[in-house]
Amino acid sequence: MSSGAVLLLRLAGPLQSWGDQRALVARRTSAHQPTKSGVVGLVCAAVRHDRDASPARYADLRFGVRVDQPGTLLRDYRVVSDFRGGDILSTTVNAKGVQKSTGNATNESVRYYLQDAVFVAALEGERSLLEDVDAALRSPVYTLSLGRKCCPPSLPLTLGLREGTVESALAAEEWHARPQYRRSLKTGASVALDSSWDSPTGEHILHDQPVSFDPMARRFTTRQVHREHLPVLTGKPDDGNVHDPLALLGW
Repeated sequence: MSSGAVLLLRLAGPLQSWGDQRALVARRTSAHQPTKSGVVGLVCAAVRHDRDASPARYADLRFGVRVDQPGTLLRDYRVVSDFRGGDILSTTVNAKGVQKSTGNATNESVRYYLQDAVFVAALEGERSLLEDVDAALRSPVYTLSLGRKCCPPSLPLTLGLREGTVESALAAEEWHARPQYRRSLKTGASVALDSSWDSPTGEHILHDQPVSFDPMARRFTTRQVHREHLPVLTGKPDDGNVHDPLALLGW
């Protein structure tokens, strides 16, 4: 039996969008960080795991994520119409298999994206399985995306395997924020990065544990998550200048 390991992923690109609630045609939101269902879906695409098969093999991996660069929210307002002047067709079909009409000549929708964000995600589990996932992510079967097909990832996507646990790997990994973002922050020798990971005693409940990716029967359940800020080295010297506003009040 092979030992355990942690696979680290660098999730970065111009746009990302991680759905954290039921998708609506007119409004599609994004979570502020990658969801477990989104990252497991990314892995399933890389290894060519059938969508109608259970994703439990990958969904059972322990998951964590660190926010290295939070990015900003982008709102995309869309208007769609039929160039022939007719009504927009629905995604549903009638008994004869013909698409139904929506009854509207124009459809409006709003979609949200994270722009210029960088995350480090971690998957913990059996080493042999993670080695296969690592190899697949370097040479994926299907096109990979950061939540939606219009959001391709930048390279490198995989950072390789590490020893230890999700939390220890996230704490030890170098800061992957872009140089422009680093210069915009006034930091010392370390920076506290928002991080979270699966924990049976976690104080937060998220509804992004995938049960089925079948397009006709998509299902998710909840998972418990612990969240804290991990100190990560910045590479800057420690100038010893600690900002303590309460010191001005004599505390």
